[in-house]
Amino acid sequence: MSSQSDKTVTILGATGSVGCATLDILRQQRKELGDDAIVLEALSANNNWQKLVELALEFRPKFVALAEPAHADDLIEALGGTGIEIGSGAQAIEEAAARDANWVMAAITGAAGLRSVLTAAKRGCSLALANKESLVCAGSLLVETCARNGTTLLPVDSEHNAIFQVFDPTKKAQVRRVILTASGGPFLHWSKPRIAKATPAEAIAHPVWSMGAKISVDSASLMNKGLELIEARHLFDVSPSQLEVLVHPQSVVHGLVEYKDGSMLAQLGAPDMRVPIASAWAWPHRIQTSCESLSLADIGRLDFENPDLERFPALGLAIEAMKIGGNACNALSAANEIAVASFLQGELGFFQIAETVEYVLDHGDDEGDTWNGEPEGIDYVFDVDQRARRACQDRIATL
Repeated sequence: MSSQSDKTVTILGATGSVGCATLDILRQQRKELGDDAIVLEALSANNNWQKLVELALEFRPKFVALAEPAHADDLIEALGGTGIEIGSGAQAIEEAAARDANWVMAAITGAAGLRSVLTAAKRGCSLALANKESLVCAGSLLVETCARNGTTLLPVDSEHNAIFQVFDPTKKAQVRRVILTASGGPFLHWSKPRIAKATPAEAIAHPVWSMGAKISVDSASLMNKGLELIEARHLFDVSPSQLEVLVHPQSVVHGLVEYKDGSMLAQLGAPDMRVPIASAWAWPHRIQTSCESLSLADIGRLDFENPDLERFPALGLAIEAMKIGGNACNALSAANEIAVASFLQGELGFFQIAETVEYVLDHGDDEGDTWNGEPEGIDYVFDVDQRARRACQDRIATL
């Protein structure tokens, strides 16, 4: 692995929360190592061209890519004379991923980030992964691509990064359990009848993390934790029976690994995304950050409990999909995205999210095809995604 001072860096999704947190780490690194120590190869954004311009002028990447071509002229005008290459549209995002960087942050959210992740994985780089769908929808495909091309996959989500820090791959046969923690979301202590009446505003009021509406709803239903179990299966090559979830309201312990001798190793940290990003940036070393130091004395107590699958059925659906295989996981994710959007628009009740997703998993697409097996390639991944979305929309239309 290269030292911190000879890294060339691409950030896909630079204007989002993870992208901006990553650039904050790079600012600190440049102060320590010098402005020229870290070369920015490429930055990409979806449609926030103003923020992309701001970042480009600060960090001076060789290339910037904007997914939304409608603002290409604005970007060209704002960066004229800087010498920065400019691209727009989906192809430009893939070009950014394909450029010669040895450390890539993949922080584009949703299925839109899948092609660029696979493009970067073919390059033999260190790939810091914050795109959940890459592993949920095409986990086997991504892991195989990384292995074939010598790409190091570095998880950035706090839970997976925690496991990464305490999971010894050379001792995988000695691992008994891998445990992901969940805050429990805003409905942790609500009764089932009360949860049934939950409003979108209540569902997005996360007690610990500040997140977008969709992922906040997933946290409230514990679907996000189910999706993270699927990711962990691929990242650490463990069986579904070895994966568990513990509800931990303080969100201090992010992940645990139990070995067969009874030893349990845990990673603890403040709920600050810069902590796992710094870990992925410096791996296999450590760097100084400005993140707040964790005071266990001030916290005072750490509570844990098993998740209640009756009040949070979405977690159980994700576990069952994980046991079936990759195409079922893809369908689960796609249907859930449609159902959550309908809930946020007031078209579904909270429990109807899981009920609708379960219907799609049980009944297949509009031609009755089920979701068995693993993806045969990137085009097949998108085909399953679209079929599951249509099946979910059709089901919602009947309710």
